[in-house]
Amino acid sequence: MTEPRAVAEAPHLRQIVTAPDAATGLGPDEGGKTRMLWAGGVSVVVHLPEQGLPEVLHWGRDLGDLGHGDFEQLRRARTRSVSASALDAPWPLTLVPGEPDGWEGRPGLAAHRAGRIQHVRWTVADSGFETDVDTGTLHVRAEAPGLLLRSELRLDDAGVLRIAHEIVNTAEEPLSLAALEAVMPVDDRAADVLDFTGRWTRERAPQRGPLAQGSRVRETRRGRTGHDSPFTLVLGTPGFDSAAGEVWAVHLAWSGDAVYRHDALPEARTLLGAGPLLRPGEIELAPGESFRTPDAVFVWSDKGLDGLGERVHRSLRSRASHPREPRPVVLNTWEAVYFKHDLDRLEALARTAAEIGVERFVLDDGWFLGRRDDSAGLGDWTVDPGVWPEGLHPIVRTVRSLGMQFGLWFEPEMVNPDSDLVREHPEWLLQPPSTRAWRGQYALDLTRPEAFEHLLKSISALVSEYGLDYIKWDQNRDLIEAVHDGRANVHKHTAAVYRLLDRLRALHPKLEIESCASGGARVDLGVLDRTDRVWASDTNDPIERLAIQRWTELLLPLELIGSHIGPPTAHTTHRASGLDFRIATALFGSFGIEWDITSCTPEELDRLRHAIACYRRLRGLLHSGTVSHFDTGDDGTTATAVVSEDRTRAVVRVARHATGNRALATALRVPGLDPEVRYRIAPVPELQAPRGLDEVPPPWLSQGALRLPGSVLADVGVQLPLLAPGEALVLEIASGA
Repeated sequence: MTEPRAVAEAPHLRQIVTAPDAATGLGPDEGGKTRMLWAGGVSVVVHLPEQGLPEVLHWGRDLGDLGHGDFEQLRRARTRSVSASALDAPWPLTLVPGEPDGWEGRPGLAAHRAGRIQHVRWTVADSGFETDVDTGTLHVRAEAPGLLLRSELRLDDAGVLRIAHEIVNTAEEPLSLAALEAVMPVDDRAADVLDFTGRWTRERAPQRGPLAQGSRVRETRRGRTGHDSPFTLVLGTPGFDSAAGEVWAVHLAWSGDAVYRHDALPEARTLLGAGPLLRPGEIELAPGESFRTPDAVFVWSDKGLDGLGERVHRSLRSRASHPREPRPVVLNTWEAVYFKHDLDRLEALARTAAEIGVERFVLDDGWFLGRRDDSAGLGDWTVDPGVWPEGLHPIVRTVRSLGMQFGLWFEPEMVNPDSDLVREHPEWLLQPPSTRAWRGQYALDLTRPEAFEHLLKSISALVSEYGLDYIKWDQNRDLIEAVHDGRANVHKHTAAVYRLLDRLRALHPKLEIESCASGGARVDLGVLDRTDRVWASDTNDPIERLAIQRWTELLLPLELIGSHIGPPTAHTTHRASGLDFRIATALFGSFGIEWDITSCTPEELDRLRHAIACYRRLRGLLHSGTVSHFDTGDDGTTATAVVSEDRTRAVVRVARHATGNRALATALRVPGLDPEVRYRIAPVPELQAPRGLDEVPPPWLSQGALRLPGSVLADVGVQLPLLAPGEALVLEIASGA
C-alpha cells in the first residue's frame, strides 16, 4: 500500500484523508477522516467516524510526523473494548458527548422543546469536517433534526487550544438550552486535581486533592467571574508541581456564570471541560436563532504548572491587542485620598508623583455628581461642580504639564438608588427593587438598548473632553437576581458588557482599560480580550499579594497584573510591612503606587524613586521573559524568577512570608539558564538589601558579585541570607558581565 498524500499541510495542521482499503483491514463502513493539529510541541488528533461527531484520539505531546498508516493504527489502538455489564459494542467519546453516544456522565449539550428532552444523534457530512490552514483551526458542522452544530478547535503557536461551540435552532418551535460545554479527554495517568477558591482580598487560593470517580462540577453563580472562581481546573499526574509533572488544564474565557467539570467514570476516559452556566429559561432560541459559547481554553504541559503558564503567556503575548508599549508606573489616588477630592491636595500628590518618576496619574472614585461616599452618585457620570467647579480640567492640566498620563475611575455597570439616573429610569435596573443591596448599589441592565447607549455616550464624552489615556473599570457587586422581563439575564448582560467595552475601544483606539471588580473578581481571559490589565486584588498587603499574584501568574503574564505599593499599614488587613518588602512584591507586575506619598519622608521618597528607576530599567525583561516559581527547600519562602527569552538575563525575587524550621538559609538554585554560560549574580543596585537574621551574612553579598556558570546556579546554587519574615531579596543575573 502506498501512503496517501496529505491534502493540506501547514505548520499548525495536517489533514489526512482515510478511506476503506483492503490493505488496511478496515471494513466497508470503517473508513473516515482524521485530522491532526500541531503547534508548540502539542498535537491534537481528531477522528471523524462515518456516523456521529468527531472523537479526540489524542491531546498532549507532539506525536511527530505520522503517516496514513500511523493514524489508522492510532485510531484502532484507541478504540475502546467492551466490558461486562455495559453496551454491547464500542462507543465513541465525542466532542459533545451525550446519552445517544453511550456517555453516562454530564452531557456536553442539554436542551428541550416544550418540556421534551432533546436527545441528539448527529450527522456530519464530508463538507462538515474542514480545516483552516492559515489559522490552524478545525471546523466541524453537524446536523440533527431541528439542530445545527458548529464547532471550532483552534491551536495556536504556543500550543494553546481554544474550543467554541455554536448551536442553531433549525426547527419551527423554540429550543430551551440548558448546557453547552466544551470537553477534552485527558490521559489515564491523571490522578490529582487542582482548582481555586477565594474571597475578597484573598483571591485565587489553591485547593488540591486526588481525582475521585464521578462527574464533578464547580459552578459559579455570582454574575461575574467571582473572588472564589475556579479560575483554572487542572488535572495532572501524581505529585505534579510548578516544575514537574504532566498536566491538562481548562479555563473559561468568560466573565459571567460558569461551569468547570471533570468526569472520571469507570467505563470511559476521563474528561475535562468548561462552559457557561445557563439558568433555567435563560437561553431560549426561536426558530433560526443561535447561541455561541465563550472559548474554553485548554492547555497541556509536561513541565508542570510553570510550563502551563509559559504556554498561556506566549499565547497572550502573540495577540494583536496585547499591550506593546512599556507598562507605565501608575499612581492611583484611592488609598491616598479616598473620597476627599481637593484640587490643592491632588495637585501636590501629582507633583510629588512626577518628581519620583510616576508616568500615569489615575483619579479614583469620588469625582462625579453627589459622590461623597459610596452610598450615592453611581450612574450619574458627570463631574460634580460642587467639588470641581471648572470640571476636571485643572487637575488634568497639572498632570499633563508634569509629563504624566491621566486616567479616571468608573463603575459603569452599577447605580446607587440615590442617583438621578435611577430616579429617572428605575426600569433600567437589572434586579427587582426587592433584591438585597450590595454596598448600597444595584446593576444596570445593559441588555436594554437605551441603558447601553446612555452609558456609551456618557463615558465616551468624558474620554473625549479630557483626552483620557486610561480608565479603571470597576464592578463592585455580585449579580444576585439578575433578571430581564422575568428571565435570568446574566449571560446576555455579560455579553452586553463586552459589547460596551468593544464599542468604547472602537471609538477611542488609544484608550487603555483596566478590569477591576472589587479587586480580583473579574480576572479571566474573556475580559482580557477587551482590556489591558487586571487589578488582581483590593489588598496591597504584600504578604497576601505574594500568593495572589503567584497564582494569577498561572494564566497571566506580569505585564497584565496590576501590582501597587500600598501604605505602611494595609487598610485591608491592618498589617504593617516595610517599604523594601512592599517594593519587591510590587516590582513583579504592572507596577504602581497607591499611597499618600505627600506624607512620605525624604528617605522614603528617595527609596521610591530608586524603586521606580529599577522597574523602568527591568520592565522590558519582566514583561517579556519566562516566569517560573521554584522550590526553595524552605516552606516559609517563595521564589519567583523571570528569565529572558535568549537566557542572557534573569531577575529573581526570594521573599519570606513566614519563619522556617532552619537557622541556616537554604541555597538558591536558579533553573532555566544556559548551563554553558557564565553569569554575574548580584542584588539589584537600586534596592536596599535586606538586613536578615544572620549574625554574619553570606560573604558574597558584601564582597561583590558572584560569577558562576548556569550549570552551577541550577544544580549547586548560591547561599541565601536568612531573611526575616517580611523581607525579600531581589537578584539580577546577567551573562557576559
